[in-house]
Amino acid sequence: MSKELNIKLFENIRILLADARKSIYRNINQTMVYTYFEIGRMIVEDEQKGEYRAEYGKKVLIELSERLTKEFGRGFSVDNLELIKKFYIVYSAQISETVFRKLQYAEKQNIADTKQIPNFRLSWSHYLKLMRIDDVTERQFYEIESINNNWSLRELQRQYDAKQFYQAGKN
Repeated sequence: MSKELNIKLFENIRILLADARKSIYRNINQTMVYTYFEIGRMIVEDEQKGEYRAEYGKKVLIELSERLTKEFGRGFSVDNLELIKKFYIVYSAQISETVFRKLQYAEKQNIADTKQIPNFRLSWSHYLKLMRIDDVTERQFYEIESINNNWSLRELQRQYDAKQFYQAGKN
């Protein structure tokens, strides 16, 4: 009886720890994606201050990359900063002006209501893949399917390669 109880106790604790790890991993990924979205917003807004020129923007990204890499380590190459900027541009286009106004109001009132922020539920790697899909409807299809079916990045790629979007449209 004692051995059986120990097995049940161990299994319950094992499940609890496994779920906690998944939750931590998911929270880290989500925080990273939201942070990249905000970094992208800041870069885009800086570029739109008026006298934006391509060479100025490139110079800013080079300097920003050097400083961020020095402070935070890998992951902030100029190419990655360009992807972060593209991520903001692609996904901010899906957010309505009303949402932006609500966010600005919440910031002014110091309201920590983040319900109006885009609901990024996938990993950064998923979004890197999704951003390459130009058709908004197709991109949204794969994003929704990835979330609903808990697709790994490999499964998302497999479904994309199999043209699942077009197969779903035929049914």
